[in-house]
Amino acid sequence: MAKLAGIYIVNETETFTPSVEVTQHPVEQGVAITDHVQKNNRTISVTGMLLANDSAAAERSYNTLLAKMESGAFVTYVGRTYAANYLITSMPKDYSAVKNGFGISIELQQVRIAKSPWVRKKTTVQVKAKKSTAKPKTSTAKKFHKIKKGECYWILARKYGTNLSTLMGWKENKWPARRIPIGVMVRVK
Repeated sequence: MAKLAGIYIVNETETFTPSVEVTQHPVEQGVAITDHVQKNNRTISVTGMLLANDSAAAERSYNTLLAKMESGAFVTYVGRTYAANYLITSMPKDYSAVKNGFGISIELQQVRIAKSPWVRKKTTVQVKAKKSTAKPKTSTAKKFHKIKKGECYWILARKYGTNLSTLMGWKENKWPARRIPIGVMVRVK
């Protein structure tokens, strides 16, 4: 006896199939070169009977499993093996001489749920600062950078946090974007 998504199945055979995919590259002579082995999703094949008190109840159980298969819902299988996070990929039924059910073959495939690379930013509590009577200092001093080999306006804009169009628009920065001479002083703030 086995249970698939809460529905009992009389399992006759149960086949667990782990597999890998081996890539091969042909060569001029000899055996192909293999450089990679990739693990495939595991599959389980179950053959048995779906039985109930009457054929209508067995049909309802089948339709429940069919709805899970068609919607892509994850199911758990408990039989000779335990399998969680599996999808039903096929489920043919065989009407045999059994009056209160039918034969069924179920194919299950393991699914791995991807974790999001998105990370929630930590929020910080801001404390109100006391009002100060002193005027804040404002710096209007210009800041310059000596150009080294391979540097351009884009690199400087990223390094100093200045807008690229602002950086290129200052009158002190008179060189074209692709031809800034090494050793000259460029305004960055």
